[in-house]
Amino acid sequence: MKNVLILGAGKSSTVLIEYMLANAQQFDWHITVGDMDIQLAEQKINNHAFGTAIYFNADDELIRKQAIAACDLVISLLPAFMHPKIALECVSVMKNFISASYVGDEMRALHDDAIKQDIILLNEMGLDPGIDHMSAMRLINDIKEQGGNITLFESYTGGLIAPRYDTNPWQYKFTWNPRNVVLAGQGTAKFLWNGDYKYIPYQKLFSRYDVLTVPGYGEFEGYPNRDSLQYLNIYTLPEIKTMVRGTLRRRGFCDAWNVFVQLGMTDDTYQIEHIEQFSWKDFMGSFLPANNDTVENNLKNYLNLPDDIIEKIRWLGLFGDDKIEMEKATPAQALQKLLEEKWQLQAGDKDMCVMLHVIDYEQGGIKKTIQSTMVALGDDELRTAMAKTVGLPLGIAAKMILNGEITDKGVVIPVQKHIYEPVLKELDEEFGIRFSEHEISK
Repeated sequence: MKNVLILGAGKSSTVLIEYMLANAQQFDWHITVGDMDIQLAEQKINNHAFGTAIYFNADDELIRKQAIAACDLVISLLPAFMHPKIALECVSVMKNFISASYVGDEMRALHDDAIKQDIILLNEMGLDPGIDHMSAMRLINDIKEQGGNITLFESYTGGLIAPRYDTNPWQYKFTWNPRNVVLAGQGTAKFLWNGDYKYIPYQKLFSRYDVLTVPGYGEFEGYPNRDSLQYLNIYTLPEIKTMVRGTLRRRGFCDAWNVFVQLGMTDDTYQIEHIEQFSWKDFMGSFLPANNDTVENNLKNYLNLPDDIIEKIRWLGLFGDDKIEMEKATPAQALQKLLEEKWQLQAGDKDMCVMLHVIDYEQGGIKKTIQSTMVALGDDELRTAMAKTVGLPLGIAAKMILNGEITDKGVVIPVQKHIYEPVLKELDEEFGIRFSEHEISK
């Protein structure tokens, strides 16, 4: 029997755990789910005959070592900063590892040791990063095999709310880690546009979006992710003229979110003094110039804001007298608390994950554009589209590693055909997560 350890029983874990348990008897697996909230882990296991819930604390060395030593494969859904610690332990005891997070310098540094230990550290195996890589490489390789020369590549992904359940003026609700949403975009966005290198600092990012159309779902705003330039080599497109990867939001979101960025309300580097005494109106007012006007009018005049943005901020309660009720907080933490209350998925809500690739290429002297789109809908507030599109690729990859279909070693991301083809095939045929392509000749 193969033992699989899943670390983290939060929002994104539900569908992954269901997938692994559903396949456990057929493939002779035992699934252990570890979380600091053991009751949450027990709920996810739901008394399954092939599942066990355990208490897991990544910072407890003894617990960490014992749990990892007892398994054959670790799937980590912990916060990204914890992955190197887990992966290092996997290297030391020769256990395979999978995550849905980006490869950072600490993870990359484990590559040679993982090869020596004959294990794989497979990362970027979720939605974005994950399905975006796999679907992009399938398109890129297909075009190249047909003799096409790619000149432009754009890719955007968004975790959003399905139209029917879009019930607030922001047209947004949380479907994944709220902290990541609040801190999104910090740093400098780097990309290539028409042969020119472009750099957008954080304070300008949300005013530099493009309007994009997804057939059947209308218009979206797309803003660039941090570093698209690294994908020139990752996607084997070193001579391309345009390379952009970005994030999708509904129309109107970026201009409104930019208010928080410009005021400094997404700053996570210092704590606000005496925040326990603040109302939300006080919190908003603390970032505005001193005058005798109301906070609402002060904000409107200070940033010259239109009524629709003021309405979004009013809806959040940032002009109200309700107390924040936090003893300590950075601006970003306080804002996150408010948004978690306001942007929470309600019972029965369905979310939506949207992905859009745009590729320009030349073939036989003809210029062409191909648009590839994926829209996945959740079942409810637990089996969300986000949980599906993050969890299912992880589960399929785990099955392939356990069954010997993936034999790569070292630090790997899913850009190789022998990984992405079977994963995309199962997502399409078994779960209806598929792409639609539309080609235009120019």
